[in-house]
Amino acid sequence: MNAEDAKRQFLEYIEIERGRAVKTIENYDRYLTRYFKHMKIAEISDISEQSVREFRLWLNRQPGTATDSMKRRTQNYYMIALRAFLKFLRKRDLKALSPEKIELAKLPERQLDLITSAELERLLKAPGDALLKETSEHKRLAYMRDRAILELLFSTGLRVSELCSLNSDIDLTRDELSVRGKGEKVRVVFLSPAAKMAVREYLKARKDMEEALFVDGRENKLHRITPRDIQRHLKTYVARAGITNVVTPHTLRHAFATDLLSNGADIRSVQQLLGHASINTTQIYTHITDSHLREIHKKFHGQNRN
Repeated sequence: MNAEDAKRQFLEYIEIERGRAVKTIENYDRYLTRYFKHMKIAEISDISEQSVREFRLWLNRQPGTATDSMKRRTQNYYMIALRAFLKFLRKRDLKALSPEKIELAKLPERQLDLITSAELERLLKAPGDALLKETSEHKRLAYMRDRAILELLFSTGLRVSELCSLNSDIDLTRDELSVRGKGEKVRVVFLSPAAKMAVREYLKARKDMEEALFVDGRENKLHRITPRDIQRHLKTYVARAGITNVVTPHTLRHAFATDLLSNGADIRSVQQLLGHASINTTQIYTHITDSHLREIHKKFHGQNRN
C-alpha cells in the first residue's frame, strides 16, 4: 500500500476515532513525513528495521537547540509516531513491520523544576502586593487576572493550555470544575477558597464581553490569553518574589502534585487529579514520597539499639 495514503488514513483515524489534539496530529504528520522523505519510503513494505535504524542514526547526528545532537526525548517522539502508525496498520490487517520492533531510547530520570514552599507563597502573593500599590485601572485588572491565574494553577494542577481554554461562564458556586484535557478526556479538578475568591474578583472587575475566562491585551483589542502570555507575565512575578530558579506555569503543576503527596495523598489519586493517562508519568513525583519514607525510617527504626 502507498505510504502517503496510509499516513493520511492514520492521521484521519487519530483525529476522528481517537480524538487526538490538532497539535498532536500536526506533529505526527511532521515526524512521519520526515522519516518517509529521508528514507525514501514509498510503500509501507519499505518500512524495515534497517531503515528505522539508519533514520535513528541520522536523527542522532542532527544538531539540537543547545547541543551538538538532537535530544533523545525528541528522537523518541519520532519513534512514538512511527510505532503508533505501525499499530494502526496492524489494526487494519495490513502487512508491515511489527510495532514491537521499535524500542525507545532510555532517558535520564526527569528533573523537575521545583520551588520551595516559601518561594511558592511569595510568588502567589506577588500580584496582590503589586495590586495594592497600583492606581491604573488597566494595570489593576491585569494584577487581578494574574493573581487568579496563579491561584487557579496551584489549586487545580491544570496544564497551562487547559487553563487558557476555560470560559468565563465558570460556576463559582461549586468547589469543582470539569476540564477537557489531553485526548479529549474530561476530569474533575477542585477549587480552593483562595482561587475562587481571586477569580470572582477578577470577573467582577471586568467590563468586556469576551467569552474567555482570562484575556490579555488592551480593552479595545482583547484576545484569549495564551500560554506564552502567561509565561511572560509569570517572569515578572518570579523576579518580584526574588526567585532565582527557572519557574514556568508547569512548575505550579509540579507544586500542586508535590504538595498533595507530601501531605499524604496516594499516587493513584494524584494521577487522576493531574489527568495522567499512565501511572508511569506520575512516578516522577515518587521522590517526594521517598523522602517522606526516609524521615519515617529515621524517626522510628532502630530506636531500641545502643
